[in-house]
Amino acid sequence: MPFVAALKTLLGEHGVLTEAQDRAAFERDWRGLVQHPALAVALPKATEQVSEIVKLCAAHNIAIVPQGGNTGLVAGGVPIANTPQLILSFNRMNTIRALDLEADSIIAEAGVPLARVREAAATAGRLFPVSFAADGTAQLGGAISTNAGGVQVLSYGNMRAQVLGLEVVLADGAIWHGLHALPKDNTGYDLKQVFIGAEGTLGLITAACLRLHPAPRAMAAALVGTGSAAQAMALFRAVRQVAGPALTLCEFMTAPAMQLGGTPPFAAPAYLLLEISALEDDATPQALLERVLATALAEGTASDAVIAQSGQQRLALLGLREHIPEGELAAGGALKHDIAVPLGRMADMVAQAESFIAQHHPGCRLNIFGHLGDGNLHINVRPPSGQSLAALTPVKAAITSGIEAIAVSLGGSFSAEHGIGQFRLSAMAAYKSPESLDLMRRLKQAFDPAGLFNPGKTIPPERLHD
Repeated sequence: MPFVAALKTLLGEHGVLTEAQDRAAFERDWRGLVQHPALAVALPKATEQVSEIVKLCAAHNIAIVPQGGNTGLVAGGVPIANTPQLILSFNRMNTIRALDLEADSIIAEAGVPLARVREAAATAGRLFPVSFAADGTAQLGGAISTNAGGVQVLSYGNMRAQVLGLEVVLADGAIWHGLHALPKDNTGYDLKQVFIGAEGTLGLITAACLRLHPAPRAMAAALVGTGSAAQAMALFRAVRQVAGPALTLCEFMTAPAMQLGGTPPFAAPAYLLLEISALEDDATPQALLERVLATALAEGTASDAVIAQSGQQRLALLGLREHIPEGELAAGGALKHDIAVPLGRMADMVAQAESFIAQHHPGCRLNIFGHLGDGNLHINVRPPSGQSLAALTPVKAAITSGIEAIAVSLGGSFSAEHGIGQFRLSAMAAYKSPESLDLMRRLKQAFDPAGLFNPGKTIPPERLHD
């Protein structure tokens, strides 16, 4: 077809994938729940090529699905059904353009894996703090487009807090050059914020200037056993009271979640993974942890604890948390819910979710884990033992609606860090205010009037709200 021929002229034969077997991995989401065909997969090497692709797609009325590492959990980076679409993969745009230690910043292209950004920062004696289980595959552009979080949001903030500037290709093919390493720039609208978290519906992020932080010189990690979410919250507050911003990680896991991540060193109803960091190379973090945990054990807030005695032991403890998503998938998968509630309602959220499942869906197994320190929990529901995930299909909508309704009733959100994609459009229509949805639709119309950027994502059709 003329469109594909023009695309190959622009990118070369190896820059365009058209065969079904070559497109398949790009068309299927990470969880294997969605797979719709694309006309082709484009693999540009430069921002200027992305610009030309956008112009070509506009001329042929072909929608564009931007895709990074395709590790998202809400099918935001794969095609929808019944729409001519091109997948634009950033796999070949993987250059770190600049590292400025005086400005504590790094400029990297959209296809650079997050782990490589972190490694480049570490080599230079700095810290890039966004870290989660898939960051060896997840790419920078996708992480910014979804405003990704991770295990260190508690201390450093999510992806939005790390972005100083962006380079973006707009819907008419124009390139917005906003790669500024300025912590302060009060000259009108902060345009970069419009694209962060927009899931590629307003523009295509091709590069970013990121904030770097001083690298910790000393860290102490501990795995703590506790009796409930309420006790875990009490322990978190006690540690935060003495550690303040030095508490850089606080992860909560129920026993069923822990078993999916590996074998813990002791048994407990629930676990808290803590890490304290310091910029000076001394024993302060470990001494502080020892003191707080001794008090918690004496008071009964904690039932057991182990403090890592080496870097290898620290990584092993962190691995117990990081391996939970892969362990869950290997065990057959789950209905995933990414909720956030105010810190004071965390224990209520867990208790009400457990009660809801026990009462309305007995036999289903809850897998609860997540970022206790910033109010974000993953409340995932597995089918009864011996049954496949397909067994939950008839009750999937009811389970998801119930979990999300609890979170919203507690003053929370139905999506904390995973985004909206294709899977959370109904929740957007149900819980997002008409005024908010109207503003989002106005932005979409202003930035992408033809509706060619990542269709069927983020903003629900008006009929869903009606």
